[in-house]
Amino acid sequence: MGTPALAAHILERLLTASGASFTIAGVVTRPDQPRGRGLGMEPSEVGAVAAKHQIPALKPVKIRTPEFLSELKAFDLDLLVVAAYGRILPNSILEVPKIAPINVHASLLPRHRGAAPVEGSILAGDAATGVTIMRIVEQMDAGPMYFQRVIPIESRDTQGTLKEKLAELGASAMLEAIDLSARGALVETPQDDAQATYTKPVEKKDGVIDWTASAAQIERMTRAYDPWPAARTRLGADEVLVWRTAVEDESSTGATPGTIVSVKPNPVVQCGTGQLRLIEVQATGRKRIPAADYFRGKRVDAGARFGA
Repeated sequence: MGTPALAAHILERLLTASGASFTIAGVVTRPDQPRGRGLGMEPSEVGAVAAKHQIPALKPVKIRTPEFLSELKAFDLDLLVVAAYGRILPNSILEVPKIAPINVHASLLPRHRGAAPVEGSILAGDAATGVTIMRIVEQMDAGPMYFQRVIPIESRDTQGTLKEKLAELGASAMLEAIDLSARGALVETPQDDAQATYTKPVEKKDGVIDWTASAAQIERMTRAYDPWPAARTRLGADEVLVWRTAVEDESSTGATPGTIVSVKPNPVVQCGTGQLRLIEVQATGRKRIPAADYFRGKRVDAGARFGA
């Protein structure tokens, strides 16, 4: 299992499931990393859960080695359950479990394969998302599907809130998949590769707002990148993180994109198409505050321009 909260939550749920008819032999996660001011070595979130429950944990630097393969085989696995591991597993590993290597992916495959499916769903303006339980193959998120579970994307959902929902949904779905596998009732459905879309790993630079985009696109961006890397822009020499927004007007005006067209009662910014109302922002090293308070404190007037 991988390091993000999704994997840690699923592991916790599997370990604490009432009446479980399975045993977790061990976990695989990334090596401990130096953290904090003292740079002490700390486990990943998955490693911490494993330690709490006294479950053996393998923490390989490299997975394509005879040594790691031997350690994995020693677990004598029926199932290999994977969540957010972030690496393409070779067939030598996929062939270890007696029944199947099973993955939970946080999108409705084949849509949003890749590293950032939650962010991708919000950025695309999808009305719904969910989790896909699938058999892993030696290709990114391309294996046959067992089943999917769907939830709506609410208008206020951020990356953070949606990941919390999908972690719970993914845990329940994986428990269901393990039960089905024990009964020999997992049925595969091939993915339609022609319908596949892909998401790349998110980088900090992706959070820089391009004001020539539409107001709707920028509004989705602020939610997709909350809490990380955070949508951001510049006002003069200052960097401003933009946390909450709303589409004010979807029509175009003659103002240059990035121009603050009004400041009262709430600041409104001209975009490439439409206008965006700023609700909550943050100056570097400060707390999140109402955008109106930030503009009042900075004495910003209409006509100023972001990103100039």
